[in-house]
Amino acid sequence: MVTIHSGADGTAVLVDGGILAAVGPFEELRAAHPGARVRTWPGVLRPGLTHEGELPPAPTPRERVHALLLRGVTAVAGAPADPALRSTLDRYGLLPARRAPALEPGARADFAVFEEQGRCLATVVAGRLLHRRA
Repeated sequence: MVTIHSGADGTAVLVDGGILAAVGPFEELRAAHPGARVRTWPGVLRPGLTHEGELPPAPTPRERVHALLLRGVTAVAGAPADPALRSTLDRYGLLPARRAPALEPGARADFAVFEEQGRCLATVVAGRLLHRRA
């Protein structure tokens, strides 16, 4: 499914599968892809963050990974020793760590949406919306 994610500043990305197919003004992408699903966000689209160091503490590996997604993390540098945690990170697409590319066509669709105050509103990894604030 092709999806257009549009930020409050008018910048948008066209996601086709797990790839950024296009980046540009929302109106241009919408006109060029009238059948695309549209998600509009009250924040700015930015490349996802790479987490370094210990993961946040939580009772389960899934909750530890979710704590990263809440922050806009789309990659984790260094695989943890715990096999369950490593497996969960891999399942979510956060391993192996990649340097967050600029939002450009052909890049993997890893990005986050941030409010002006810095709070993460949504996290997309390989084109999948993995976190969204209500």
